[in-house]
Amino acid sequence: MFKYYLIALFVIVLDQVTKWFVVDNMELGQEVSVFDPYLSIYSHRNRGAAWGILQDQFWLFAIITVVVVVGIIYFYHKEAKRKPLLQASLMMLLGGAIGNFIDRVFRGEVVDFVSVLIPGINYQFPIFNIADAALTLGVIMLIIYILFEDRKVKKKVK
Repeated sequence: MFKYYLIALFVIVLDQVTKWFVVDNMELGQEVSVFDPYLSIYSHRNRGAAWGILQDQFWLFAIITVVVVVGIIYFYHKEAKRKPLLQASLMMLLGGAIGNFIDRVFRGEVVDFVSVLIPGINYQFPIFNIADAALTLGVIMLIIYILFEDRKVKKKVK
C-alpha cells in the first residue's frame, strides 16, 4: 500500500524540477515554442488559485491544502486498501497538492509554464504546471473509480 506513495513523490519531484528549470532558465513572460502555435513553455507566476482567482490568499490556501493533504492520507489508509485505481488517484492528488504548496511556501507564488492553445475553437487554456496536471488527472481517475464502484454496487444489489 505504501508503494503508491511513490506516485506522489514522483509528481512532487517532477513538478519541482520542471519549475526550478523554468525559474532558473527563463525570464518571467518568456515563451519557448514546443509545437507552434499549440504548445509552448511560458514562464508565468500565479499568486492565486486556478485561473488566477483568489489572488494573494496565502493563508486560505495553506489551511485548505493542509486539510486536503490530511484528508487524502486519512482516506487513503482508511478506504483505499486493495483498490489500485483509488490509491493511484489519491496519490496523484496528494502529489499535486504538495507540489503547488511547496511553491506557495518557498516562492510566495506558484510557477506555471505549460501553455496550450486548443485547436478548432482557438481557445488559450490557462497556463498550468505538472502539479496542476496531476490534480486534474487524479480527479479524472477518481471519477472513473467512482463510476466503476457504482456499477459494482448496483450489480450486487440486483
